[in-house]
Amino acid sequence: MPKKYIEEILRAQVYDVARETPLDPAPRLSARMGNRVFLKREDLQPVFSFKCRGAYNKIRSLSVEERQQGVIGASAGNHAQGMALSARQLGIRALIVMPTTTPPIKVQAVKSLGAKAVLVGDSYDEAYAHAQGLSKEKGMVFIHPFDDPLVIAGQGTVGMEILRQHQGPPHGIFIPVGGGGLIAGIGAYVKYVFPKVKVIGVEPEDAPTLFRALEAGRRITLDQVGIFADGVAVKEIGKETFRVAREVVDEVILVGTDEICAAIKDVFDDTRTVAEPAGALSVAGMKKYVEREGIVDQSLVAIESGANINFDRLRHVAERAEIGERREALLAVEIEERPGSFLRFCRALGKRNVTEFNYRYSDTSRAHVFAGVELNDGEREREALVERLEGKGYSVTDMTENETAKLHIRYMVGGHAPGLDNERLFRFQFPERPGALFSFLSQLGKRWNISLFHYRNHGAAYGRVLMGIQIDHSNEQDFLDLLQQLDYSWKEETDNPAYRLFACGGSCPLPES
Repeated sequence: MPKKYIEEILRAQVYDVARETPLDPAPRLSARMGNRVFLKREDLQPVFSFKCRGAYNKIRSLSVEERQQGVIGASAGNHAQGMALSARQLGIRALIVMPTTTPPIKVQAVKSLGAKAVLVGDSYDEAYAHAQGLSKEKGMVFIHPFDDPLVIAGQGTVGMEILRQHQGPPHGIFIPVGGGGLIAGIGAYVKYVFPKVKVIGVEPEDAPTLFRALEAGRRITLDQVGIFADGVAVKEIGKETFRVAREVVDEVILVGTDEICAAIKDVFDDTRTVAEPAGALSVAGMKKYVEREGIVDQSLVAIESGANINFDRLRHVAERAEIGERREALLAVEIEERPGSFLRFCRALGKRNVTEFNYRYSDTSRAHVFAGVELNDGEREREALVERLEGKGYSVTDMTENETAKLHIRYMVGGHAPGLDNERLFRFQFPERPGALFSFLSQLGKRWNISLFHYRNHGAAYGRVLMGIQIDHSNEQDFLDLLQQLDYSWKEETDNPAYRLFACGGSCPLPES
C-alpha cells in the first residue's frame, strides 16, 4: 500500500468538525453470535455520519482563491451534510446537488447548515453529472464524495481510531461500501498496521458496486441500483477507491433488504438508536460472515456509518425486520370453508404467536388464509411448521421469501365477495399475549361461519381483529348474546363506508353520501 496514504491519514485535520467516536461493545449481538462485537459509532458525528471527516479534510486544503470561488458537490445526503458543515466552519459558500429520491431529513439538514440544495435526477449519478456541469458553469470547486485522496484520507481516520481504541488487532472490520471512500481509507491504514486483520466490505444485493468490480477485475457501471440503502446507492466504484480497494479488501459480502432491516433492529437493541439502512449494512454483513465461517470468541468491528433515516421509513423497517431475522414465517394455507375451520387451523399451528391473519371468503368449498407466524428457531422451525401443517392435510405455500407477497399481496387479501349472504362486520380488541388469537376463536365457537378476517400483531398491549361473520335473522340474537358474554371489547362496523365501498359481501348498497 502506498506510504502516502498512511502519511495523509496521520496528517488529516478532521477534528475541527468531527469527533473521535466511541468503539462501543454490543453485548446483545455478542451473546447471540458467540463473538465480541463492537460498533464504531459514526452515527454520533455532528451530522450523524462519518462523511464530515473526508469533506472537511479536502475543503480545508483549498487555496484562498479556490475558497473564494465556493464549493459544489453531489450527494445522496450524508456527504452533503459533511460539506455543508465544513463550508460553514470555514466560511465558504456551498452548493449541493442531491437526487430527488434523497430523504427529506437530509435535504433539510443541508439547508439548516447554510448550504444551498438543488434536487436533480433519481440517482446519485444523475446528480453528479449535473453538479459537474454547474461546477464548470459557475467556476466552483467540485468536492468529490469519495474519489479523492484527501477525502479518502479523512475517512481513514476512522480506521486509525479503531486500532487505537481496540486492545490489539480485531479479527475483522466490516465496512459499508458505496463509492468506496470509507473502505479505501480504513483498509489502507489497517492493512499497513495489521496486515492480517480482515477488511470486509458490505453492499446491498441490489447495489453490488465493489463486488462486481472485484469479480470482473475492473470497474463496472451497474445499469441501476436499489435506493433502500440510499447512502450507498452508487452505480460505479470510484477510480482511486477501486485502485486502493483491490489491494486492501479481503472480500465483499452482499445482503438483502430484510437482512438490513434486521440489522437496524439489532443496532437498536444494543444502542437504543436507529441506524439508517446504509449505517446498518456492516452489522448485516458481519452476521452473515459469522454464520458462514462458524467463528467464535473473536473480536469483530462493524462501522455504524450513519443515522440519517426518515421517520416514516421505520414502518417498513419494522415490518421486514422479523423476516430478515428469520423470526417470522409467511404462509398461504388452504382450509375448508365451513364453521370451525379457523379454530382447527389455529390448533394445528400449536402454541405459536400469530403475527398476522388475513382471509376473505371466495367460494363455498375452500378458502385461502395468509398467515404470519412467529418463529424462535429460524429456518429449521419454519420447515418443521410447514411439514406439520402438510401432515395434517393442509396445502401450504411458503411465502417468506416471496418479495411480491411481502410487499403487496399481504395487504391485498380482501375485496368484495359476490354471492355471500348475511355478512356482518365486527371489530374486536383483546389483550395481546401468545395464544390470544386461539383463545379468541375458541370463545366464538364453531356455530358461525367467518367470511372475512384480518389480524396483525403490532407488538402493542392489545390485539385488533376485523371479522366478517355470516349471521341470518333466525340466530342474530344468539350471536349478540354471545358478544355480551365475551371478555373482549367489540364494535359492529357493518355500516362503515370503507367496508361498503371496498369489502362487503353479497348484495351491498353503497353508503349514503
